[in-house]
Amino acid sequence: MTDTTLKVKIWRGTGAEDNGRFVDYAVPRQDNQTVLDVVTHVQRVLDATLSYRFACRVGMCGSCAMTVNGQARWSCRTHVAKVVGDDGVLEIAPLSNLPVVKDLATDMRPFFDKWAGALGRFQGEQTRHEPFARVRPDSPERQAVDAGIECIGCAVCYSSCDVVEWRPDFLGPAALNRAWTLVNDVRDTERTERLRAVAGDAGCHSCHTQGSCTERCPKGLAPTMAIAGLKRTVARAAVKGTL
Repeated sequence: MTDTTLKVKIWRGTGAEDNGRFVDYAVPRQDNQTVLDVVTHVQRVLDATLSYRFACRVGMCGSCAMTVNGQARWSCRTHVAKVVGDDGVLEIAPLSNLPVVKDLATDMRPFFDKWAGALGRFQGEQTRHEPFARVRPDSPERQAVDAGIECIGCAVCYSSCDVVEWRPDFLGPAALNRAWTLVNDVRDTERTERLRAVAGDAGCHSCHTQGSCTERCPKGLAPTMAIAGLKRTVARAAVKGTL
């Protein structure tokens, strides 16, 4: 094994029926090499049976998220030189807190089911035949929306959340962040219903405010702040008797 060869361990398995194991590979080391480059080389050159997921390759879709040396990351934007361990080994596994379909590909349905559980879709009252709603960009509500609206649903925060690991029913940071943006959207008509959806035992008050979601978000969002906002808003609504 030379210094131009990268030692890689990739988790291989098919979900609950097969606990899986790490398999060793040797991959040529390249300048500016990303983790996705490594996985692609293994699949195209060394083992065509390796399963993984990706699309855009430029950090826009989020579908290539994996666990790299113990931390959830976008594999397309993660350079090997910045994450390889002191022992020179790169360990790649599927995202945590999600069922494994095969190898590095996870089943995203639980993640998006939580999104739906938090009523994470916009519901307005105007039709396309009416004038555009006007929302002041400098209003506090619009600024709260802007702070969290760039989520692309990659599930890095969900995979990094300890509460999701402890409580599988917890809605999770991405769904709650989405709910926060809609609670602050003055055009939305389901604010009360959404607050009720996130006020239950699996909702915002289950968050322990550990901040892993904010620390790991590749988009630089702060789901921890969004969840704190939901907690305050739910509490005020409860005091007013509107929940």
